[in-house]
Amino acid sequence: MRIHHLNCTTMCPPGGRLMDGRRGFRGPAALTCHCLLVEGANGLILVDTGFGLQDVLHPQVRQSPLFLDMLCRPQLHEGATAIRQIERMGFKAQDVRDIVLTHLDFDHAGGLDDFPHARVHLLADEYLAATARTSPLDRQRYRPEQWMHESHWVTYPTGQVGERWFGFDCVRDLKGLPPEILLVPLVGHTLGHAGVAVRSGSGWLLHAGDAYFFHGEMDSGRYRCTPGLRAYQRLMEKDRPMRLHNQRRLRQLKRLHGDEVTVFCAHDSLEFERLESREKHTETSAFRSFVTPPEEHVHPF
Repeated sequence: MRIHHLNCTTMCPPGGRLMDGRRGFRGPAALTCHCLLVEGANGLILVDTGFGLQDVLHPQVRQSPLFLDMLCRPQLHEGATAIRQIERMGFKAQDVRDIVLTHLDFDHAGGLDDFPHARVHLLADEYLAATARTSPLDRQRYRPEQWMHESHWVTYPTGQVGERWFGFDCVRDLKGLPPEILLVPLVGHTLGHAGVAVRSGSGWLLHAGDAYFFHGEMDSGRYRCTPGLRAYQRLMEKDRPMRLHNQRRLRQLKRLHGDEVTVFCAHDSLEFERLESREKHTETSAFRSFVTPPEEHVHPF
């Protein structure tokens, strides 16, 4: 399966390097909305959507002022949406058959209505929390305007059902999707938060969503996080003990199986740049091997 890394809108919260940790940069921080586009045998599969077209056209209707104008400040441009990036690759909206969500926060699910024919896969607890919106924070983070017309939900229980995957329990195969794509419960940031594992030719990718926010949190030695992102995580968390527990498990996964699994989160721009660069390098290498005969087949006469 071919996998593309998409940044479906850059968010520029205040705080600069105190938020994103990027040395040598001045001004607002730069956080990605890191999504995956998987070219499957039966169509395209999107992991998270970032912001969508309607978020660009009607931001004040679709977004909470708290996040739109104060905390996240997304730079909303039509060309950055998943649908427009996919179209530039030569595909159409209906080619996206399935969307797998880490969770339903506004910056992960805004593009759902750009793909009205796609099935949407997520944990059942996330669906219930998003539709109930029981707390003031829930009413800010979950925006029904983004998915109120969605009718193709496929939900999965978070309980004891599922398989083990590199030490993680209750990992779910997804209905109608190949076994190379898995839903990995990572509760904490939200009550139904999950990671999405995708197997590529060189190993597994684990999109950890908002299970962590800064690459330094995955360091096996002295793990660290910027002050701004540490505060933001605590503001948004629904279950702090589980969030920290799952961060420890992700660090252990990286330490023990880092040669088999590449772990990344949704908003770290350095992680995105590294993976995007690796994707382009892989594509260039594949092109060169296709157009250039192997050395041993080139005759000197």
